[in-house]
Amino acid sequence: MIYINKLSEHVDEEVTLKGWVYNYRSSKNLYFLELRDGSGICQCVVSKDDVSEDTWEAADTLRQESSLEVTGKVVEDERSIGGYELQVSDINVIQVAEDYPITPKEHGVEFLMENRHLWLRSQKQWAAMRVRNEIIYAIHTFFQERGFVQMDAPIFTGNAAEGTTNLFETEYFDEKAYLTQSGQLYGEAMAMAHGLIYTFGPTFRAEKSKTRRHLTEFWMIEPEMAFYDLNMDMDLAEDFIKFIVKQVVERRSEELEILERDTENLEKTISDDFPRISYSEAVETLKSEETAQMLDEMAESRKQERKELMEEREEIEKEHGSAKKWRKAQIDQRIKEIAGRVDQIEEDLRNIPTWKQSALNFEWGEDFGGSDETILTMKYETPIIVHRYPAEIKAFYMKRDPEDNKLALAMDVLAPEGYGEIIGGSEREDSLEVLKKRIKGHNLPEDVFSWYTDLRKYGTVPHSGFGLGLERTVAWLCGISHVRETIPFPRMMGRLTP
Repeated sequence: MIYINKLSEHVDEEVTLKGWVYNYRSSKNLYFLELRDGSGICQCVVSKDDVSEDTWEAADTLRQESSLEVTGKVVEDERSIGGYELQVSDINVIQVAEDYPITPKEHGVEFLMENRHLWLRSQKQWAAMRVRNEIIYAIHTFFQERGFVQMDAPIFTGNAAEGTTNLFETEYFDEKAYLTQSGQLYGEAMAMAHGLIYTFGPTFRAEKSKTRRHLTEFWMIEPEMAFYDLNMDMDLAEDFIKFIVKQVVERRSEELEILERDTENLEKTISDDFPRISYSEAVETLKSEETAQMLDEMAESRKQERKELMEEREEIEKEHGSAKKWRKAQIDQRIKEIAGRVDQIEEDLRNIPTWKQSALNFEWGEDFGGSDETILTMKYETPIIVHRYPAEIKAFYMKRDPEDNKLALAMDVLAPEGYGEIIGGSEREDSLEVLKKRIKGHNLPEDVFSWYTDLRKYGTVPHSGFGLGLERTVAWLCGISHVRETIPFPRMMGRLTP
């Protein structure tokens, strides 16, 4: 069986492709079928003069998403999708699809989410899932090449890593259980057995949030390393991100192009060092006059961009009425792009005054919100690492800074372009006495953490780890504004189907 992404190996040969009609158009004695087979899209040209009457009639019956087998000669053509096309000699129709609900026209997000099982076939969704797959492959490659052992943490837990407030509670026979919010505590136990481990699995948060960065079910990658301090933890996180980005940029350029992803900053992420700033330095940045001025300039820039886009739209709409069919399609596509960008600009203009006020009023000791993270990364073209947070806003298991007990040896990696936190980690508390006090101080049940405190009784060592959110990473690398498009079937507040 021949796949579209292998057509370069079969130029001037007759092959048979199997797939679905992605799009089609006709011109007198020609049909142009865009066939997708999961590996790519190929234009298949059906000429009435070159095929049998049955084949021509078969082509005439096809509709979007009809399934079929197409036989023809592979020819090189730079103008075609993928650089190759098929000159059709025969068509075997498997099924003529019913009227497909998702068409090239504009659809609302709610409609697309209700039809997520079909929306996955669209080109940009296809590209995002291929990038997701590449990121997963890169993650395993990175850790396996460095001697890490993949371990699996349980999904049902009797304890919570950071309290039970945002967890899904469930019955576990005659006991109370929770869907895991992190595999980290179990990862620490496994690191004491293997030294270097990572977990990769689904995690759940019952946080009632509807922001573009939140899902209730998402995938986390959590390495834990014995004998690692905070600096080693940050070094590994930076190397990890660079490795993932490099592999995606090198191996998924076609998909990034489909997603219209500007890769300039991604290239800088690979080559440049990540700036590292303390939490206190970050707070000073937020409250600075320089930041306020930057936000004012951003607002003016957005207004000017909106004006230019609206002028462009007005001009091409005038052209639309007299344009040829192919040009009308181009104009419609550009109008859709302008509408999307203007919506984003309008959202920014609504948000900027709030961001500015929030930044100016930020108090040391508060946790960063999404807008704060956005502002902190505006000055940089690569991710940044913020470290040494106030201990009061961090989890009980994070080790305190020996030079300042008010600080936790914690770090977050913040992605640029408004994508925010993609990694959170810390050096872990290795003292049995201190850990017991923390568990008690956080009003956590001591009995369910007895196995965890055992790790400090039998050969305790300095150790560190972090967690990377897969969906936020996919969103950043793909340039997707909402994480709902980074997972095949997203689970959010109000979204349990399909």
